[in-house]
Amino acid sequence: MRLATWNVNSIRARVDRIVGFAAREDVDVLAMQEIKCKPEQFPYAAFEAAGYTVEAHGHDQWNGVAIASRLPIDDVEIAFPGMPGFKKGYDGPDAPQEARALGATIDGVRVWSLYVPNGRGLDDPHYAYKLQWLEALRGYASDALAGDPDLALALTGDFNIAPTDDDNGDPTIVPGVTTHVSPPERAAFAALLDAGLVDAVRPIVPTGYTYWDYKQLRFPRNEGLRIDFILGSHAFADAVVGAAIHRDERKGDGPSDHVPVVVDLDLDGPDDDDRPMIF
Repeated sequence: MRLATWNVNSIRARVDRIVGFAAREDVDVLAMQEIKCKPEQFPYAAFEAAGYTVEAHGHDQWNGVAIASRLPIDDVEIAFPGMPGFKKGYDGPDAPQEARALGATIDGVRVWSLYVPNGRGLDDPHYAYKLQWLEALRGYASDALAGDPDLALALTGDFNIAPTDDDNGDPTIVPGVTTHVSPPERAAFAALLDAGLVDAVRPIVPTGYTYWDYKQLRFPRNEGLRIDFILGSHAFADAVVGAAIHRDERKGDGPSDHVPVVVDLDLDGPDDDDRPMIF
């Protein structure tokens, strides 16, 4: 299985580019974030013409997640257990949930497309929400793996955290001043790893960014962030045989500000797939 994650920054604005990438790179499963549309607005036809089935979750022109697959999609779930909600000016534990998480089981792998809250500012209520959201995600992953230690679990998507200084090349992202690099955010990311998850891409692709702001020539200067990840359980990570960050997808006309992150999985042994590894 070739699994990819991509914050597409509006699926309707970039559908041809996204479907073209998936078909060209022989992607079996594509987890998408920031689709920015309701399910009934999603451009299903373009994906279906390329052989994909799509599950989408969105409320309006903000956020939104989707999974496209050439393999059967089972056990679709909107929001992970315990996921908190958010509404500006709302004070209470039952705030409405945003469209930030979509799970499905595909070829025995439990795949989640996740769009972690941005946080906005260190003093913003959205920052506290972000930390609560990440703690709930950690709790879900911990419980899921405690219940089934052999579960092939993949948490994929835009985590809006640069977990180490090597993941931050943007001079405007400053520890102690801005989100994405604050100690609590980095601790929340580390807690996911402590819960039994592995960064499936880092051992194969130890450098490189996945996001560059549109402003101030950030991409030509390579002043980016590594904030898009594929975190997997040990059962998942043990099946990873290749990985890539597709930097060139940030080039050309009308790109997303993020690029795809891809892993190859050998789920059934060495004879399962004769495609080359994508180191």
